Amino acid sequence: MAVKDRDRFSTATRLRLLGEQTAARVYRSQSRRQARRSRLTGRAALLALVVCSLVVALAYPMRQYVSQREEIADLKRRKQQAQERVEQLRDLKARWQDDAYAEQQIRQRLHYVKPGETGYTMIDPGEAKQSRAEQKTAPRPWYINLWHAVDTSDAARH
Repeated sequence: MAVKDRDRFSTATRLRLLGEQTAARVYRSQSRRQARRSRLTGRAALLALVVCSLVVALAYPMRQYVSQREEIADLKRRKQQAQERVEQLRDLKARWQDDAYAEQQIRQRLHYVKPGETGYTMIDPGEAKQSRAEQKTAPRPWYINLWHAVDTSDAARH
């Protein structure tokens, strides 16, 4: 046993045992770290997979939701514009119920005159200098257009 004790306590033997123990500890430590890393990597991969699945699953409904919200906003805007137009038309209808306004519009638009009045149509000097072709396309009162149409249709018959 003395030989064994001597071998057991010799420097070379102690260094060899110490080296083996240290190597075993380092190996165990590395394997634990690798196990932790592999678990963490697996967890991270699973989490990433779940997040990606949620993003893919929610992408289409979110796009639909956003587009429907935009459509609702557009419809509300158009409804507001339609209501404003209805109010304008109601105001116009109310104005046309007034005889003075109707008379003013008839005189202005149709160039009517009251009995005993003389109607004049003023020609702008700039328009007088226009060529004949431009004068034909210039806006004329409705009654002149009517008589012109009657004259041209009568001339076409003969």
